[in-house]
Amino acid sequence: MEQEKTTNNEARLMKGNEALAEAAIRADIDAYFGYPITPQSEVLEYFTNEMPKRHGIVLQAESEVAAINMIYGAAGAGGRVMTSSSSPGISLMQEGISYIASAQLPCLIVNVNRGGPGLGTIQPSQGDYFQATKGGGHGDYHLIVLAPSSVQEMADFVFDAIRLAEKYRNPAMILADGALGQMMEKVVLPQEGSLPKVSKPWATVGKPASRKRNIITSLFIEPEKMEVINLGLQEKYKQIQSEVRYEEIALDDADIALVAFGLSARICQKVVDLGREKGIKVGLLRPITLYPFPKSALNKIADKVNFMLVVEMNAGQMVEDVSLAANGKCPVYFKGRMGGMIPSPEEVFAELMSIIEKQSVTQD
Repeated sequence: MEQEKTTNNEARLMKGNEALAEAAIRADIDAYFGYPITPQSEVLEYFTNEMPKRHGIVLQAESEVAAINMIYGAAGAGGRVMTSSSSPGISLMQEGISYIASAQLPCLIVNVNRGGPGLGTIQPSQGDYFQATKGGGHGDYHLIVLAPSSVQEMADFVFDAIRLAEKYRNPAMILADGALGQMMEKVVLPQEGSLPKVSKPWATVGKPASRKRNIITSLFIEPEKMEVINLGLQEKYKQIQSEVRYEEIALDDADIALVAFGLSARICQKVVDLGREKGIKVGLLRPITLYPFPKSALNKIADKVNFMLVVEMNAGQMVEDVSLAANGKCPVYFKGRMGGMIPSPEEVFAELMSIIEKQSVTQD
């Protein structure tokens, strides 16, 4: 047994998609329902190869619409379940995700972003930030959203997302991108079976004589009842604000704050190094939870820095939340690339220097 534990925790070289799928198996998921789409098809492939050897159900659905509705049914029956897709596929799931949020069912949804809009490219992007954090379907709802920036976090956040989903009876999303899904890095996987199953007395598992029947639905015809459901959801979202997570790098003495998530944050870590080498006091705040968003942390940083530069692989989405958090205390600038293009550290650093020069001219 001790030898098995040692092997279980050894470092392995894995693709992000594969590490995520292996972590999900180790998290004792009961079922995975999905449909292949680049750049996340390896998730389904890995499950197809590995799940039959161990435990649980894996099924390639006929479409993303079918997959998310299978998630709805299996989650309602008390299963620990997940699906994954990439941008256009997640768009097809939006109606089902809204149903699941209203029915208050825990599940894990993974979006490995690709460039858009439309069918777009198969290259990495962060263009689904709005969709993930603002409620991409209809109605007033939120997902819990975690943004990994490494293959290690692709694995670790599976456990974190499932734990949060089950704690709050709410769907959780891992918002990654094509590069993180495809890149290979060393990863130490979570211990198999180390995420305990939780009691789900609300599940539709058959009615014993000792309780009333469980009903799971997102259909409430009477507007008074629908408002009560909505008010309950909003109270839950207030509680979820306590789960904010972020990482600060070199911000203690920073005059300039970079703000970026996921792959863009990795790029910005190099920008911090480039700036510090030239005597420029630049730091980085990386939101780990995109919902709930680290508003208070950013507001405090805005008191201390000359400006913030938000770096994203999109046309400017998280920058809106950063600007709201800064609340006019400092200027907020944006640097983005779109369509699957990845900004280089040198490109971001050049933008940083351009802003510094413009501010210097304005002050003179």
